[in-house]
Amino acid sequence: MEIGIDSFAAMFSGNSSKSISDTDALAQLLERIEQADRIGLDIFGIGEHHRKGFLDSAPTLILAAAAARTKQIRLTSAVTVLSAADPVRVFQNFATLDLISNGRAEMVVGRGSFIEAFPLFGYNLQDYDELFAEKLDLLLKIRDNEFVTWAGKFRPALKNQPVYPRPQQDPFPIWLGVGGTPESFVRAGTLGLPLMVAIIGGETHRFRPLVDLYREAGKKAGHQPEKLKVGVHSLGYVANTTQEAMDGFYPGYAEAMTKVGKERGWPPMTRGRFEAQAGPEGALLVGSAGEVAEKILRHSDALGGISRLTFQMDTAELPHEKLLESIEIIGARVKPLVQNKKNKDQAKETEVHK
Repeated sequence: MEIGIDSFAAMFSGNSSKSISDTDALAQLLERIEQADRIGLDIFGIGEHHRKGFLDSAPTLILAAAAARTKQIRLTSAVTVLSAADPVRVFQNFATLDLISNGRAEMVVGRGSFIEAFPLFGYNLQDYDELFAEKLDLLLKIRDNEFVTWAGKFRPALKNQPVYPRPQQDPFPIWLGVGGTPESFVRAGTLGLPLMVAIIGGETHRFRPLVDLYREAGKKAGHQPEKLKVGVHSLGYVANTTQEAMDGFYPGYAEAMTKVGKERGWPPMTRGRFEAQAGPEGALLVGSAGEVAEKILRHSDALGGISRLTFQMDTAELPHEKLLESIEIIGARVKPLVQNKKNKDQAKETEVHK
């Protein structure tokens, strides 16, 4: 299983006077990506938002800067808001990133959890799903063909038009990022795209029926099981002890979730609700290395096996030094615990089938 980090380059307080400057925040983010690379994590993702408090409106620029400072870690979006973007430019940007990084780029495409990109780029929110379906179709055609002939509703047609540059990887990895809409899971399965599921609340096992829909749709479309990868994006934070992790993460997390909740009609976040989310069945990956590793394995079992797990720690607005420490713990302790347990389970399964 791949283990990594996602970041929204975010200060949910809106980069208020108590926050560091945006210049320093981006410099620190690049340090954290370097740390993740040094400690052996597999993936680092940068989101895309177009609102105050987020510095990730141009994720490929951040990832390109990271590519020049790292050696092994794969670099991805988390997610690219494809509905409000031009698929040609999206592909060109990520193909260029792939060349700069020597074949370490990926993208996760989705519709995003906020809606600011639609009016900003001149799109109608009523076309929410139709926009995404059409643009995903074009993006996949560009990925698979150097010369593209295509026609749609929201963009001028292409007639045997070449798109350059071409990435180093062939095919270029494109994941589909989803929330909780059954149609999105079926779409990913039908297209044979790996799936990245954002599980930021509730109980992880409740997503199993949706993941099963994905796998069933993929099988029905004729895709091999190994092609139908499932990844999970979770809010989390790992410290030396569970108490340290809980006490460190809660204040900022509660402030951020309460703020977002006002926009979406959620109740204020309380310590009790937080502890329930961080409990054995809850979605939050907050605790000590051993506790979090065991929870990742439970998440994997609950979903019928996952290929990738990424931590999103921005929510709590933790100090840079604490985030660096957490990344080191995840790479040096959590990842080996998860992989050792997976290897032992695979060895037992092999023995059973002998």
